[in-house]
Amino acid sequence: MDEYIVSARKYRPMTFDSVVGQQALTTTLKNAVKSGKLAHAYLFCGPRGVGKTTCARIFAKAINCEHPTPDGEACNGCESCKSFSEGRSYNIFELDAASNNSVENIKTLMEQTRIPPQVGRYKVFIIDEVHMLSTAAFNAFLKTLEEPPAHVIFILATTEKHKILPTILSRCQIYDFERMTVPDIINHLKQVAEKEGIAYDEQALSVIAEKADGGMRDALSIFDQTASFSQGNITYQKVIEDLNVLDAENYFRIIDLSMENKAAEIMVLLNNVINKGFDGGHLVNGLAAHVRNVLMAKDAQTLPLLEVSEQQRQKYQEQAQKCPTQFLYRALQIMNRCDVEYRQSSNKRLLVELTLIEVAQITQKEDEVPGAGRSPKRLKSLFKNIIKKALPKPAPQVAGASRNHQHGQQAGQADAADDTVQPAAQTAKTAIPAAAPLPTTPKINLGSLGMSFNNLLNEGKEKKVVQDDPEITNKDEEQQFTEQDLIVEWRGMCTRIGKTDAGMARRMKNLVPKITEFPHIEVLAENKILLEEMQVFKGRIRATMAQRLHNGNIKVTFRLADQGEIKPMLTPREELEKLKKENHSVAKLVEALGLDLA
Repeated sequence: MDEYIVSARKYRPMTFDSVVGQQALTTTLKNAVKSGKLAHAYLFCGPRGVGKTTCARIFAKAINCEHPTPDGEACNGCESCKSFSEGRSYNIFELDAASNNSVENIKTLMEQTRIPPQVGRYKVFIIDEVHMLSTAAFNAFLKTLEEPPAHVIFILATTEKHKILPTILSRCQIYDFERMTVPDIINHLKQVAEKEGIAYDEQALSVIAEKADGGMRDALSIFDQTASFSQGNITYQKVIEDLNVLDAENYFRIIDLSMENKAAEIMVLLNNVINKGFDGGHLVNGLAAHVRNVLMAKDAQTLPLLEVSEQQRQKYQEQAQKCPTQFLYRALQIMNRCDVEYRQSSNKRLLVELTLIEVAQITQKEDEVPGAGRSPKRLKSLFKNIIKKALPKPAPQVAGASRNHQHGQQAGQADAADDTVQPAAQTAKTAIPAAAPLPTTPKINLGSLGMSFNNLLNEGKEKKVVQDDPEITNKDEEQQFTEQDLIVEWRGMCTRIGKTDAGMARRMKNLVPKITEFPHIEVLAENKILLEEMQVFKGRIRATMAQRLHNGNIKVTFRLADQGEIKPMLTPREELEKLKKENHSVAKLVEALGLDLA
């Protein structure tokens, strides 16, 4: 029985043309061999399993070939090529920097560079995983790397280019290897399967290629594993069973059910997936990638971005014809939000279920079924409609007498309802809405209304609901302010109120707020009615003062003034006239200079 060799070693490329997925790099290297324009140092960098070390060996072999082909390939017939193929070449050295990363190892390597080659033209030193060298070893390597002997060529290989010193990078020609594409991996696996006499499904090879994540070595290792499991007949079902991969049919099924708004069936499917041992977050991530592929399949320009088999590409195109673009955009947003919140969630399964339900309801018309949810944007209009229906309609006798009063009262109630659904931070920044003016006593036919005058007043009082205190958004600010600053801001607030309720603004302008114990503010009301009206907006008055005076610790209290405590707030012109009466010098100065208020 012949000794078994894994496919990654058995089918390792021996020529530039057999290297998969790196045509640009191999063409450059072949041209360098043909022209004889060789650099003294090369750096091959890229992901694992993409052919860095393989290309380094092929390049070293071609450099020393005595009779290279016109295409720049090694002839495989000269003594140099034969010695390399049999592993007895003294001109090509390969060093593993992961286990030989000290200064002593580099010094030993530098001593070998002094000896010229006995067969061939160059001594080639391949240093694999060069980023593992210590800083001292890099420094010892610098001088020789910059000015090596004419017969020496260095080929460095690494998976982590960012760990190499810039002084090393500047002395090398850098070649960046790309990840293998899924179609390239599938085509190479087909060739290996045909040479090994293994039956396969193209969809099964597609799963292997996606699992390899761009590495050919990983793809061949997985291929060997699945070939052993399936005993020479690689099928899709056996591959997903062996690799514990979630069947892509689940993703197609979830999207089809979401288009039909069948959230209950999606929940059953999710439960089956979890019972098979798959994580809910893994399902959401896979579904997001699936939706992205469906979105790419909608346009012929983005179709090449699908790294899947031809059979899978057709299925994506079929589903893309069924799904609206807006549905796909919205689904991606919902699943991306779930991915962000998944790690912090204490009930991860519930989060996944809510996400899938939300995806299933994207195309569902609002209010189509009793369980349809409402978006936050509709809550405000919903409450407005409820409030409008709940407001009593005025009788014909009082409609003409109190039209203005009822209009202001309904506006105040609607504003209060709006405030209950708006965020507290936004409420604090808006101007204080006008309170309803004191209702006048209309001439009412009590018999026709079926109620007493006292009941009417009590009904009006019950509608005055003290609003919740909005959140103070500037709690960290503690700026000092004087009573003059307080009065200025109080007047400005009253001016803004006057745009909606001039009567309330005039009554509040007559009040003089005072600082009792900084930063506490006290406001004396002239009468009980005004006190009750201001108490309704106490929290919003405090929020406005805190914002305008830049102090989040402000406290505002209202109390009914005793007799003699009320001092009307004078306008700037009234204050000037009072000052002129009390101080004759000021009056003479105003007359002499012709001063007046701006």
